[in-house]
Amino acid sequence: MSQSHTTVMQRLVATGRAFRVAAAVASLAVVCCASQVRAEEASLLRVCADPDNTPFSSSDGGGFENKLATLIADRLDRKLVYIWFPENTGYIPNTFGQNACDLVMGYAQGTGLIEDTNPYYYTSYVLITRTEDADLKDVAALSDPRLKSKRIGFLAHTPPASILTVRGLAENAKPFDARSGESQASVAQDMIKQIVSGELDAGLLWGPVGGYYAALSDTPLTVVPLVKERAGPATIYGITLGVRPNEPQFKHQVNKVLAENADEITSILKDFHVPVLDQEGQVVAAKGSTAAAGQ
Repeated sequence: MSQSHTTVMQRLVATGRAFRVAAAVASLAVVCCASQVRAEEASLLRVCADPDNTPFSSSDGGGFENKLATLIADRLDRKLVYIWFPENTGYIPNTFGQNACDLVMGYAQGTGLIEDTNPYYYTSYVLITRTEDADLKDVAALSDPRLKSKRIGFLAHTPPASILTVRGLAENAKPFDARSGESQASVAQDMIKQIVSGELDAGLLWGPVGGYYAALSDTPLTVVPLVKERAGPATIYGITLGVRPNEPQFKHQVNKVLAENADEITSILKDFHVPVLDQEGQVVAAKGSTAAAGQ
């Protein structure tokens, strides 16, 4: 073999070694970067929430679900990051399919669409009346005969709509439709305004919404959880947090936070006038005590 040929071969071997070294360094860099990305992601708590859904969540952090998300992030020692999606887009299943977030706030228990945590509170639909209306004093169920001739507002496509029909109250009832483009908050405020004016005798709303907006009224209103209904669909629901499937360790961590901070969570909810119930449908009145629904 000539000297020039040997030199060429040596250069090729050296070049091959250099290429392998460079490839190894590049691979190591990719591994390091991937590990860094995973570490950064693990330090975040990515929460899916609606940016304009008071009293639940808002982009300014003023909703009770914002307060809960902050509490969970603090207890897990993670940085809270929001992924904003309007609720009416049906974002929950799609977003989880893309692994865009770690938690969905305020998800009804047992729907089966995604994995969920243990319930962090129970609540129900509520009946709202003017406190000064003696005709409806102490009404606690839609089966009460005093409601027969009354004008009742309700949200279309919700469980109370079916119960009104079963109880023969639909004829005088007035439907409101949040799917018409108007927000749930606007619908609730409109319904309560009509109760205050006397255009409606009563209204039926989802508890957290009804409780919050009724408390803002200058006219005293009575908010009664519908926990005594025996006809039609359920009116009481456990509210959970949605999590991605196949992550049992993370789900356990979140459940632990919910259990260990139950009193603080209840306090947050009550600050927003959410009618918090226990599993038997009794209104949670204060730490360690309950009161009968409607009292």
